Amino acid sequence: MSDAIMAEGLVKKYGAVVALDGMDLTVPEGTVFGLLGPNGAGKTSTVRVLTTLLKPDSGRAVVAGCDVVADAARLRRRIGVSGQYAAVDDHLTGAENLEMVGRLYHLGRRRSRQRARELLDRFRLTEAADRPVKGYSGGMRRRIDLAGALVAAPPVVFLDEPTTGLDPRARADLWDIVDELVADGTTVLLTTQYMEEADRLAHRIAVVDHGRVIALGTADELKDHVGGDRIELTVHDFADLGLVRQTLTPLAVGEIRIDAHRVTVPVASGADSLTDGLSRLAAHGVRLREVGLRRPTLDDVFLSLTGHDTTKEYAR
Repeated sequence: MSDAIMAEGLVKKYGAVVALDGMDLTVPEGTVFGLLGPNGAGKTSTVRVLTTLLKPDSGRAVVAGCDVVADAARLRRRIGVSGQYAAVDDHLTGAENLEMVGRLYHLGRRRSRQRARELLDRFRLTEAADRPVKGYSGGMRRRIDLAGALVAAPPVVFLDEPTTGLDPRARADLWDIVDELVADGTTVLLTTQYMEEADRLAHRIAVVDHGRVIALGTADELKDHVGGDRIELTVHDFADLGLVRQTLTPLAVGEIRIDAHRVTVPVASGADSLTDGLSRLAAHGVRLREVGLRRPTLDDVFLSLTGHDTTKEYAR
């Protein structure tokens, strides 16, 4: 399997602000590669460099066999891009939007119309094909935007936070579409702040912080980096949180996290630790609403690696 995307030492600065600080990426063909990180970590700057919208100050990148700087014009014909906001013309119909993209790719009128109808059917938009896009729902707008990125059947597609603002049903629909793309051999680079999205879609994940990759692997490999299970519980009485922390600290193998009434305790012994912890809490009269044992999540991974969660935005 060859690489569809390769980046080495990408650097991009805006005055004193360093957006990319030696970004390295390798993405095999026919896979989904996830970029995780908070706002300002360098995800979108990476996508802009790889899609020729931004020239790096140093380093090099090759996408679909084309250098992003030296072969920029040829590369643009070999990639599809769907950004954080749907890039569609509200006054055109869904079909007209896709036909317009086809004409821009020089597919010709007949092929552009044919391709538009194929994609409208694939994205379950046939009934809305001849309606102006301004009347589409958020999920429909995202689907028509993604369809536009596929008009020229590109071998590599970039999805920059494609499900931001979508409801769970629309998000699941887009996940199914990504699965279909990869099954057909398309390579997808996905940026997201949704940990469950990366867990569900990505074959490999790079955690990005301050413009560089700080961890790389499959979702399971990254979770193994954190290690152990988590006791997760909620209490009836907020006043018991301090007692819960004190009682369970001897069992913890990392930082105990408290969020509202929810307590998360990393432990080494799984079910044995859970049983021990419940006995200790019962002895102190602590009443619980819920309790369970779970594996680490990608949120845990990110917090462990960076010291903050994915919603943080850097002040630059």
